[in-house]
Amino acid sequence: MTDTFEAKGKRKKLVAELRQKGISDEEVLRAIDKVPRHLFMDPAFLIHAYVDKAFPITSGQTISQPYTVAVQSSLLKVKKRDKILEIGTGSGYQAAILAEMGAKVYTVERFRELFVKAQRILTSLGYSADFFYGDGYDGKPQYGPFDGIIITAATPDVPELLLHQLKTGGRLVVPLGDSISQVMTVVQRIGPDNFEYSEHGNFVFVPMLKGTVNGK
Repeated sequence: MTDTFEAKGKRKKLVAELRQKGISDEEVLRAIDKVPRHLFMDPAFLIHAYVDKAFPITSGQTISQPYTVAVQSSLLKVKKRDKILEIGTGSGYQAAILAEMGAKVYTVERFRELFVKAQRILTSLGYSADFFYGDGYDGKPQYGPFDGIIITAATPDVPELLLHQLKTGGRLVVPLGDSISQVMTVVQRIGPDNFEYSEHGNFVFVPMLKGTVNGK
């Protein structure tokens, strides 16, 4: 697994494009400039690794568009050593961005193949994260409360159990909506049973599913 001068140059162009699209969080942009996205994709798609588009990965899932990763990461307002729970590891790219930003990442994946592959890639790149194979609906209360929770799949409602794993002041970022289109939503916990919602544009994600697949 190698990075190249060509890939580094393409990442710098991608960062410039994301700036033009309104991404202003310098830590997010630095992480995108640093993390080799092409290593998280099938070699057949290498030519497209630094195009600002989503692409298929295994198990019928996708690696998110860099702009989408940047938006979700920016909305989390990550600080170094923040505890972040990710629901939907997928390719592992989003987890790598968060780890590069200095977060302590806990990530859950329901597809066995993705769970194994993401662990291998992040470990080989030197990123530390706690990986869990299973259903993300219940979160990981034993490791909470979390400074932030990120859901990388579409859901019509925020699972109640996840909301209560946020610290007071913590933020949950989720694409809320049906299978066609979702609104990126931030839920901030402002008290024991008080949550403040804000909306941040339309996106399209694969749906959030329950249970595990190919588990042993």
